[in-house]
Amino acid sequence: MLHIDDVTKIFNPATPDEKVALSDIHLHLNPGDFVTVIGSNGAGKSTLMNIISGVMQPDYGVVRIEGADITSLPEHRRSRWVGRVFQDPMAGTAPSMTIQENLAMAYSRAGKRGLGLGVTKQRKLAFKEHLERLGIGLENRLTAKVGLLSGGERQALSLLMATFTQPNILLLDEHTAALDPARAELITRLTHQIVSESRLTTLMVTHNMEQAIRLGNRLIMMDKGRIILDIPAESKQDLTVEKLLREFENIRGEKFVDDRVVLG
Repeated sequence: MLHIDDVTKIFNPATPDEKVALSDIHLHLNPGDFVTVIGSNGAGKSTLMNIISGVMQPDYGVVRIEGADITSLPEHRRSRWVGRVFQDPMAGTAPSMTIQENLAMAYSRAGKRGLGLGVTKQRKLAFKEHLERLGIGLENRLTAKVGLLSGGERQALSLLMATFTQPNILLLDEHTAALDPARAELITRLTHQIVSESRLTTLMVTHNMEQAIRLGNRLIMMDKGRIILDIPAESKQDLTVEKLLREFENIRGEKFVDDRVVLG
């Protein structure tokens, strides 16, 4: 499904401000994998997401989806294969447009023919069916402006927009971090529900170790631009935050110091 091989990204190369954001990354996801990604600030998590989605290109290495080399494709050319939800609930939606117009835009972006931003009766019924799955009443507010939604409602809509066209790979970039605990738990539940029901291949960055352990069938930890730990499903079942921290200390010879990640 997703193959990342030998990927390296260096910012400000050959200058005093040079920073190796990613170093020789190898990451392969099988169809249906739900991989959570943990790591301290500056570990390379967001850079990895940006390279997969096409926001930036690697200096070295190859990115493939379903065997196709997409390394040099710009972001808009990847949108039919890649769905993404950002940390900021304000990102990923158009606040001045209605819920149904945003859904139509997402459908069009995924390469569905003949849609544009039009909302026919048939499409409206389809949108309502998808919104009903969220269980938060948005199916009754199709003509409401998205800018009037709460942060949790907007993030739920962003999640639906990124997934209802069945992308090859779903990227979740700390998509619960900006929400209060109740709304974060709602989005976490919806994430598990949608990914499980649709069997979406998913890569989720999170600052919350407990969330990273609880969700998905695989966990990777990044540090200083490298993947230092890759834990499969059978080992993840008995994993705890304490065990994860000990693994980091054994590998790096130092304590994990980012309290934001440990505490979530």
